[in-house]
Amino acid sequence: MLIAVRHPHSLWLVLLFAPLSVVALVDLFQTRHSLRRNYPAAARVRWFFEWLRPFLRAYIVESDLDGRPFSHDERALVYARAKGDVSTHPFGTELDVYSEEYEWLAHSIAPSRHAEKYTRVTVGTDQCSRPYEAARLNISAMSFGALGANAIEALNLGAKIGGFYHDTGEGGLSPYHLKHGGDVVWELGSGYFGCRDAQGNFEPSHFRDRAANDAVVMTEIKLSQGAKPGHGGLLPGPKVTAEIAKIRDIPEGEDCLSPPFHTAFSTPRELLSFVAQMRALSGGKPVGIKLCVGYPHELFAVVKAMIETEILVDFIVIDGAEGGTGAAPTELSDRVGMPLREGLILARNALVGTNLKGKVKLAASGKVNSGAAIAMNAALGADWCNAARSFMFSLGCVQSMRCHTDTCPTGIATQSPARQRGLVVPEKAERVARFQQATLDALHDIVVAAGLNSPDEFTPDGLRQRVNAAEMRSIDEIYPFVAPGELLEGARDPRLAAWWDAADPASFARRM
Repeated sequence: MLIAVRHPHSLWLVLLFAPLSVVALVDLFQTRHSLRRNYPAAARVRWFFEWLRPFLRAYIVESDLDGRPFSHDERALVYARAKGDVSTHPFGTELDVYSEEYEWLAHSIAPSRHAEKYTRVTVGTDQCSRPYEAARLNISAMSFGALGANAIEALNLGAKIGGFYHDTGEGGLSPYHLKHGGDVVWELGSGYFGCRDAQGNFEPSHFRDRAANDAVVMTEIKLSQGAKPGHGGLLPGPKVTAEIAKIRDIPEGEDCLSPPFHTAFSTPRELLSFVAQMRALSGGKPVGIKLCVGYPHELFAVVKAMIETEILVDFIVIDGAEGGTGAAPTELSDRVGMPLREGLILARNALVGTNLKGKVKLAASGKVNSGAAIAMNAALGADWCNAARSFMFSLGCVQSMRCHTDTCPTGIATQSPARQRGLVVPEKAERVARFQQATLDALHDIVVAAGLNSPDEFTPDGLRQRVNAAEMRSIDEIYPFVAPGELLEGARDPRLAAWWDAADPASFARRM
């Protein structure tokens, strides 16, 4: 201080080093961190760069094709289409077309002259009195609570503008899903949020009253999800506001955990009885199931139960292990659950092999961000696709990976009013609608190039996969694809035959 008096210009040094000295003393005598104890104050620089590292990699280090879960180029495509910018690419592909990861769609010498631009999918078996016409690309499940009110509103208004549906996620049917009148698919997980009793069990009267809303066009029972299959959903306590607690019928400020299991059913037959009950309660609207495939015999057991009971689900959504918008245990995200491609092929075989494909519609969800992704999934049997993170990008998400901290910088995955202020609903809704339409325009271009009249005409032999630098194969040469009715008559592939024999309509356990 005496130096500062005699040399006023050195006061800034005192102001700088005095706080650092206090920090150093705290570090020197604390007992939790050895680095801070051995290197007072200086060790904190490490934590600063640990925090900064993801941002430096994303903006400086990574190439256009690097980055997980979405590369810079994948995000840039969504941003361009959402903003209405040109999304063409000059000077040829940057992908390594001789890499074992490379795949492509076959095109025709005679492109189609008559392909309709925007086709839709009729969802609803003959057991459904109010079928729904679904778009080829829709908004996948993202709950209010995980996402803020402005984000939910913008997604739903975008769905209204573009004529596609918006899945609520398992967090319940909030006022923000209904405010703008966009089509809504109400997803029910094991927590039965919005239609549960005090013990957390399904309450039929609550469901009937809310499902009667004209905006609710279908209901989806979530059996599992790609990011954390078999784990249930988790909304951290700090994000459980009074409003969310009221919508979900849960205590405010406490962690909201959906149990891994459903209490409304425990066998394939009971699941289908629950489907029939929900279809009746909703006034005949379509009811489907969503799952990330685990044991193949379990999915086959559901199909066997449909044949035995003659109760059909109206649709099945396959969620890939690569999907997921919210936080999940690392081990579950990385090592549990079947990727979309294998799960979708298995579901396609289950339905085709029992002559149910066409009656029961099939959808795909997992890293869908382009028309090519929709076309490739169609070749594997999907009637339509759902996307979550791609629509988050259309809202302005920058993949900061802070979805679970309530500190999302773009105001999407947060309940903070200050952060949500940056997300202007009308403007972002237009971006959501533009992205969806531009992606379907790209899908139409691919349909035309392939010489087809509809995405329904894509087949596995038109999707090619490189297996090494000198060899490529069509997908049906790599994976088994059954003929109609083949599972009922005896599958040629021994793995499919074994899974079918192990399936029990009375239990999800393996039949021995």
